[in-house]
Amino acid sequence: MISQRKDDHVRLAVEQQHGHVGRNQFDEVTFVHHALAGIDRPDVSLATEFAGFSWPVPLYINAMTGGSEMTGRINRDLAIAARETGVPIASGSMSAYFKDESCAGTFSVLREENPDGFVLANVNATASVDKARRAVDLLKADALQIHINTVQETVMPEGDRSFSAWVPQIGRIVEGVGVPVIVKEVGFGLSGDTVRVLRDLGVRVADLGGRGGTDFARIENGRRDLRDYTFLEGWGLSTAACLLDSRDVGLPVLASGGVRHPLDVARALALGAHGVGASGTFLRTLMDEGVEALVTQLSSWLDQLAALMTMLGAATPAALTGRDLLIQGTLREFCADRGIDTAQFARRSAAAPTTTGGIR
Repeated sequence: MISQRKDDHVRLAVEQQHGHVGRNQFDEVTFVHHALAGIDRPDVSLATEFAGFSWPVPLYINAMTGGSEMTGRINRDLAIAARETGVPIASGSMSAYFKDESCAGTFSVLREENPDGFVLANVNATASVDKARRAVDLLKADALQIHINTVQETVMPEGDRSFSAWVPQIGRIVEGVGVPVIVKEVGFGLSGDTVRVLRDLGVRVADLGGRGGTDFARIENGRRDLRDYTFLEGWGLSTAACLLDSRDVGLPVLASGGVRHPLDVARALALGAHGVGASGTFLRTLMDEGVEALVTQLSSWLDQLAALMTMLGAATPAALTGRDLLIQGTLREFCADRGIDTAQFARRSAAAPTTTGGIR
């Protein structure tokens, strides 16, 4: 039953991606063009450091799958692509492994094919500390990702309906697992208030996982006989909104959800993310065209991100937070309602260091 559910998730996610390349709130974030701000390409570094981590690039393959024969093959190919491009990679939920250890190889292949890469294990917020440790040990993981997904569980026919224990259990895992913990949403977003809760629990990083990418309410509704939760499709906060809402919390954040191309990566970094992840976009490429095409796509994204940084005058991913941005449309309305001053982003390069003779 679990392996069938994992295969269903992949099938429905790919179907969603094939019909889903539309606009989202990243399109309401625009860089102010300064025509003489550019720097030299050799001066650009993609390396990013945050929360004690050092990544060679600010792009990562976010949690997807595992637990069945098919998803094991997918994880093998994802691990190969991560190895070939140097991008960090997260496992899908390892709950299937806890219920049936015979599927361990569908997860451990992430480390076997990528022995020197940055790998994150993945559990849900109800996992015991012992299970969290087992997940980390199986993957020899550098960090643990805990996914939170109340909306998905609500729509899932066999989903959890008891959520009050999640906060204290996350705290127990943080204290007992022995590696840094990253908490992520699965596509409905983390508000600034939620990120504050995670900070106070000792979580090392928040992966905002906003609306705009794979919609798990839609996926789980597709598995229901009556399709009776259609009204929850599109629920949540966009990734751009989450970045703005959590900007002053004091906890490093990663951005995932609705990331369609390298410009979205640059936008997310400029809004304060330390790294940017994608799942559905990369899964579609892998399933449609194969692992070589995914390696090419990842390499192209990194090259194009470096090109954008060169044009914008940002020598590092962190330097993008000094580039001028216009926040427009419904995203600006969200900021107004949440008390966020968008004007501060429009002229912030005036205070940023420059190597271009004073032109920013």
